[in-house]
Amino acid sequence: MVDGAVAARRGNTGADRIAFLGHATVLIELEGVRLLTDPLLRGRVAHLRRHAPAPREELFADLDAVLISHLHHDHLDLASLRRLGRHTHLIVPRGAGPWLQEHGFVTVTELSVGEVARVGTLQVRAVRADHDARRPGGPHVDAVGYLVKGAREVYFAGDTALYPGMAGLTPSLDVALVPIAGWGPKLGPGHMGPLEAAEAIALMCPHVAIPIHWGTLLPIGLGHSHGKQLAEPPRLFAEHVARLAPNVEVRIVDPGQETVL
Repeated sequence: MVDGAVAARRGNTGADRIAFLGHATVLIELEGVRLLTDPLLRGRVAHLRRHAPAPREELFADLDAVLISHLHHDHLDLASLRRLGRHTHLIVPRGAGPWLQEHGFVTVTELSVGEVARVGTLQVRAVRADHDARRPGGPHVDAVGYLVKGAREVYFAGDTALYPGMAGLTPSLDVALVPIAGWGPKLGPGHMGPLEAAEAIALMCPHVAIPIHWGTLLPIGLGHSHGKQLAEPPRLFAEHVARLAPNVEVRIVDPGQETVL
């Protein structure tokens, strides 16, 4: 639970908000509870270079928990997790806990699809993700997405392909955070491009759709030749949603920016 002193230290105004830090890293702040998804906080991971602004530290301070969707390096970055602190509460797919504890992280909660954890006033439920999440040198752990529910409900997809069961994830969804692009010239299996993400929105029918997993990373050396890939996906996504789910509001939040719900 977040007490008044912590809320005051954070400068909390009481407004629920979503801040997009880049790639799949999102601050979900509901009812004063602060959750960060798939933290990637540094300028480079493996062969990928960050082209978005570095995340502002106030957006990942005083966290109540971190949600990890799967173990790929661009979603579970050990260096970024160490920056948050080894005692930060990590909520992870079942099977990832012992591996993270071997790397020095103390407070780890594992969830299988359908299982629930409580963080303050919020309920965090793991849901299906259709994505091959094998990490070389790490355990074979299935990917998940998360539904975060308080007075409002927010869906964080992580990485996933489109699948029909998205229509039944929850009967009433306020915000869907959906990936719309990748980090390379081509989008591999287990991902959604702008069209597939819009089709997912048409299945889920949230009040608000916010595209993520865009505008942040490219392989080293491709910044000049593939710069269009950083900026174009959200425009295409908004066009597809307007056609397929015209009652859904699309909010394009640039990396480093936020929106109040």
